[in-house]
Amino acid sequence: MKIEGIAFRGFNVTPKTNWCFVEVRTEDGLVGLGECTLANHEPLMAAEVSRLEANWRGADARDRNRIARLLPHAPGGLVTATALSALDQALCDLAAQRNGEPLYRLLGGAVQETVRLYANINRGANPRTPEGFAAAARRAVAEGFGGVKLAPFEPMVWEDGRTPANRAAYAEGLSRIAAVRAAIGPDIDLMVDAHWRFSPGGAAQLICDVADAGLFWLECPVAEANHREITRLRGMANARGMRLAGAESLSGLAAYRPLVEAGCYDVLMPDAKHAGGLEEIRRIAALAQTAGVEIAPHNPTGPVCHAHSVHLCATIPNFMVLEVQYGETEAFFDIVQGESLRFIHGTAPLPRAAGLGITLNPGEIPPWKRMDRPWLDPRLG
Repeated sequence: MKIEGIAFRGFNVTPKTNWCFVEVRTEDGLVGLGECTLANHEPLMAAEVSRLEANWRGADARDRNRIARLLPHAPGGLVTATALSALDQALCDLAAQRNGEPLYRLLGGAVQETVRLYANINRGANPRTPEGFAAAARRAVAEGFGGVKLAPFEPMVWEDGRTPANRAAYAEGLSRIAAVRAAIGPDIDLMVDAHWRFSPGGAAQLICDVADAGLFWLECPVAEANHREITRLRGMANARGMRLAGAESLSGLAAYRPLVEAGCYDVLMPDAKHAGGLEEIRRIAALAQTAGVEIAPHNPTGPVCHAHSVHLCATIPNFMVLEVQYGETEAFFDIVQGESLRFIHGTAPLPRAAGLGITLNPGEIPPWKRMDRPWLDPRLG
């Protein structure tokens, strides 16, 4: 299974969204697929994939454990970690294709036959008013999702202080949360992503202000490095009946270990695009399991990461629920071919085909374009 080539493929799918993928070709004609989407970093990602291709061309595609040794020394930070994660995904796809079995069996087999999903409605809410968010939430619930998530506090950021604009954005965010809760009723899980917009003091106030909304979890309230304050906020959230979730953009087991040891989060959210690959997330999940911490992978981007995440989540004993980007674009389903990625009553069934189960559609798709105000930038919404 010698690697013949590694290709970067980037596509523009909405006015605010690019998706990026890696294809690994072997000399015997197999193609493995991974996702390396990282908003507004497409030129760097293309260069990093080219560097990987130079280093891995001619290597045996079965030797994916080499990635675990490279990750702690990744010179390019999140860009390098994301490219390595995509390479790991693609090599796992190739290995499962070679074995003639679905990818989840390569990872040791499933502990559940379907994967529970929740709908991230943030990009599907239009207009971005409380009513617009509520309408998006109702659509998700009508399709069978048992949980919805929104990121309601754009464009505030705590360093700007208590300006009139920040106070107005905060009040609007609380109104969006209240409107969504009213729209979905008390029995649907409601998650709120704060996108690191708050100081510890501001986050403490937020926890008090949303206590009546019955949140299932509050996500990423403050900077990930502030372990002591995150642990304090977790205690405040738990006392009001909600979990604290986070750690979506970290890479490698070593980055997650301090969070687990400090008791920062109830729910960890490693991303198959950034954390170092599928096996690395399984190691992170095993560490978390020893502390009673649940795993809900971050997954708000393209269909390839979603397909890998479904295989992965099926194998994790302490898996809770998987994020999906809901209502952004039909390209999520159309850009790939093979097994259907359509959601079934808020769940994803396990694929049965060999490997990942999907390939990129050979049709023409617009190339990625530079976005100077990327959607995923937490400061820009």
